[in-house]
Order: sequence, then structure tokens, then C-alpha cells
Amino acid sequence: MMSSSTPGTNEPEPTDGLKAFGAALKSFRKRAGYTQESLAPEIGYSAHFIASIEQGRRFPPPRFVDQSEATLDAFGTLRLVVHQLSRQRGLASWFKRWAQLEQEAITLYTYECRMVPGLLQTPAYAHALFAGQLPPLRDEQVEAQLAARLERQTLLTERPNTAYSFILEEHLFHRRIGGSAVALELIDHILGLAERRNIEIQVMPLVSESHAGLAGPMRLLETPDNKWFAYCEGQRYGQLISDPKEISVLQTRYARMRSQALSLKDSVSLLQRMRGAQ
Repeated sequence: MMSSSTPGTNEPEPTDGLKAFGAALKSFRKRAGYTQESLAPEIGYSAHFIASIEQGRRFPPPRFVDQSEATLDAFGTLRLVVHQLSRQRGLASWFKRWAQLEQEAITLYTYECRMVPGLLQTPAYAHALFAGQLPPLRDEQVEAQLAARLERQTLLTERPNTAYSFILEEHLFHRRIGGSAVALELIDHILGLAERRNIEIQVMPLVSESHAGLAGPMRLLETPDNKWFAYCEGQRYGQLISDPKEISVLQTRYARMRSQALSLKDSVSLLQRMRGAQ
């Protein structure tokens, strides 16, 4: 099921547009006399990230393009090329702006009560979700959405200074989407992510006399210039929220949920027990 990804990675196959941008970046980098390693500190991105961009395996975020333009004196060419790219065909149109903000976020909070969030999903779990959608998706649509989801997940490893917090309902793990083997793999995957210093995972127990998140799932993020955005999603739509008053309400609810959910240690302990009971 990984035919849309580069073998051995979670990154999608390079598209012609991404390869064109990567080639342009490489040309301007060499023209300016930089190696990937020497350019990295100048624009604030790792040499590995630059290599991924030049190979067409990552979409260049806005700040990356601006920093590269300024440092390499690219005459606006990089901006021109990036505007012509077709971004993330596997993402819903209303989600694309949020996905762009995610790439630069320094803080990202997620509460989910319907399914395990995309950033935490395994390929098998994600595939089961896409394959079960109604109306049914074509095979190529499933593969495109799977590739886009796996691409987003590189945020967890390529942005180690971003603080991630996830609050997940316990019933998400009892549902066993895709079957018991998929559920076991999912729990193991999340337990592994919970070991990272910048990722906090809390479980909201099945029995909870008080719950601040009953109005539904939410996501909150903080940008490098300390602006906050929120995103809420329903059955057939999503809403990007920038109103500070609305965001304040959601931040208050999320903060309360962090106190209502199990502690980090107890959440890991519960997942380990659930894993053994599968």
C-alpha cells in the first residue's frame, strides 16, 4: 500500500513541480557558493531539510522560501516556482492552510474524540480509515491521501523543538479500526512517540465526571511570531479560526482537559495495559 511513497521512508514520491523547485534552489545555492551544510544556519533549517527540499521530497514552507530568496539573492524565482506548485493533492481544500501553518508551528495542541489524529497514525490505520470512507474512494484517491498524511508526519521528527500535546479519548483504542493487529501496531507506535521529549500524550479515561471537550475535537497552534490559530472539523467541513476571543475559549477548554485527562505517566501505563490485553 506504499506505492505512493519512496521505499523505506514516509515521504511521497517527488512530483515534477517539487523537483523543479528543488533544482532551482540547488542552482541558486551553488551559484552563491553554499553547500547544504553551510546554508543551513543561514536560513534556520537543517542540512537534511534542505536536502529533502532539493530532492523534491518536501514542500517548501513559506518561511523557508523567504529565507532562501533573501540569502541566495534568487531574484524572486523561488517564490515564482513555489506559487506554481500543486500542494498536497491528498488533503481536503479547507485543511491545506492549516497544514501550511503546522510546518512552522512552535506549539501544537490536539484533542481528538473520533479517531487517532493523523500525525500519530500508522500507515495501516490510516489506510483502514481511507478505505472505509463513504462514498467510497478510488484506489488512487486512497493512495494520494495516504501519501499526504505520511508526509505530514515528518513534522514530528524534523521539528524536534516544536512542543506537541495530544489528548486522546480512551475509546479510540478500544474501537480497533482495521482489526486487532492494526490496533496493536498503533498502540506500539504511540508508545514510541510518547518517549520523545517534545511529544506529550494524555488519555481521557472512559469514565470522567467532568469533561471540557464535549463540544468536539480541536487543534491549536502557535506560530514563530507567537500568534495562535485554531482549527475545528466536522463531518464535511473544517474551520480555521484566527479570532483571539474564540481561540481564548478553546485554549481554556484545552487547559482544563489537560487536568482532567490521565497524567503522562498514567496514560502510558494505560496504553501498555491495553496493549497487553489485545
